Amino acid sequence: MDTLAGLDDARLRVDSVTGVPLELSVAGPGGRSFAFIIDFHIRVLAALTWYFGGMLLVPLVFDGSTYGPAIMLWALQVPAALIYLLYHPVLEIVMAGRTPGKRIAGVRIVTTDGSVPGAGSILLRNVFRYVDGLPALYVVGLVTSVVSARNQRIGDIAARTLLIYDEASKGDDVGDVSSAGAARGISTAQAELVQDLVDRWPTLDVDDRLDLARRLLARLDPDRGGAQGAMLNDDNALRALQGYLGGLR
Repeated sequence: MDTLAGLDDARLRVDSVTGVPLELSVAGPGGRSFAFIIDFHIRVLAALTWYFGGMLLVPLVFDGSTYGPAIMLWALQVPAALIYLLYHPVLEIVMAGRTPGKRIAGVRIVTTDGSVPGAGSILLRNVFRYVDGLPALYVVGLVTSVVSARNQRIGDIAARTLLIYDEASKGDDVGDVSSAGAARGISTAQAELVQDLVDRWPTLDVDDRLDLARRLLARLDPDRGGAQGAMLNDDNALRALQGYLGGLR
């Protein structure tokens, strides 16, 4: 479907079936730090909410004879620690390379070919988070993201991932398109190609847009090639493209 056409210090460029290269802006240390600060406050608040909320509820659930250090450990301390430690890997897998902080900051994780990272890449990236966090305050990760050509921290280099800015023209829909694409088994870049063609649909010649839609759908789903693709008309071709976006439009 797409091939990696180029990657400079600032933009990831992916060649598309439409003939218009898809360019993704690589996030710098500023965008990375902004997202991290937001996520840090969210996960600390979530862990503390569990811990102190539990301190109020545990005495109501357990009587004095059973309430002790073991209950404090397994009902309060361990879950609070898991909330803090698993915040990034769990949410980045569930949200297709994003977290609440990344969403607010307008950034997300992609692989070096522009696709949604798999669970393995996300987990590897987060294992190296503890290296990037050394010696304190994320110094190693910040320095690495400043000096590396692609603004990658060590975890990104190991997992072959990048942090990119969402396209401003697509606003909040970009994350939804990425998630919808992942659910349909297509990459972020492929989902954005579909979105791009849908956005430009009214401005394109009818024959040209129908031809592009048939070619794009055939690449996304080989079953739509041949006879099925030939039978697509202008209206149902557009509906088929919108179907890949999860009915967002």
